[in-house]
Amino acid sequence: MSGVTIVAEDVELDSPTLVEGLPGLGLVGKIATDHIVEKCEMTYYASFDCEGLPRIAVYDEGDRRLQPPVRLYADEERDLVALKSDVPVSADTAPQFADCAVSWMLNHDATPLFMSGLPHQKEAGQVPDLYGVATGAGGDLLEEHDIGTPPEAGAVGGPTGALLADAADADLDAVGLIVQSDPRFPDPEAARVLIEDGISRLTDIDVPTDDLVERAEEIREQKEQLAQRMQQADTDESSQAQPLQMFQ
Repeated sequence: MSGVTIVAEDVELDSPTLVEGLPGLGLVGKIATDHIVEKCEMTYYASFDCEGLPRIAVYDEGDRRLQPPVRLYADEERDLVALKSDVPVSADTAPQFADCAVSWMLNHDATPLFMSGLPHQKEAGQVPDLYGVATGAGGDLLEEHDIGTPPEAGAVGGPTGALLADAADADLDAVGLIVQSDPRFPDPEAARVLIEDGISRLTDIDVPTDDLVERAEEIREQKEQLAQRMQQADTDESSQAQPLQMFQ
């Protein structure tokens, strides 16, 4: 039976905020979420056993323990949950995964922050722009924290797009953060903007990001193989935002 299996029964959450870190364009959501999990020292809370996820086990460097590829981490004090994924979710199975994940969010009264990259060739020193879209009352959060609207019509594809579509169908209060990202390589700078100008504002949680920029080259090297895999995937298989004319 697919669903979410709790592994940290002692952790209690009360209408948490959820940060989504599925691999996508520039790996911006994954880099940002992995960084938050590390800096907030979040607890491995639950595993996703949803239909459509690959049946594999993953392990960390220097650690013998096997874990499922898609996991939830929790910070009870901050009432924060992070969806951490070590694998992409395919376009064919994204709807089943989205149904499973959004059901959990509804049952726990969670407010999700979904993240995607918008392809953009940045010039040296240019700070990526961040935009916000929303479902339900999520738009009020964006207005309250002065996060701008997209400058042109567009669409969010891939599994993050499926999550946003399911959230809209369920009238779940959700936010979609869209950041300009390098489409060719992992983009730690865009992930920093996601955290500083998006996640930290919306959650009122202070997450240091200095080492995201200082370790940019190291992070790129660590994530390069996954980034190449995502780049080779079709648009529908990679979470990203695109101008609407791409679909017309």
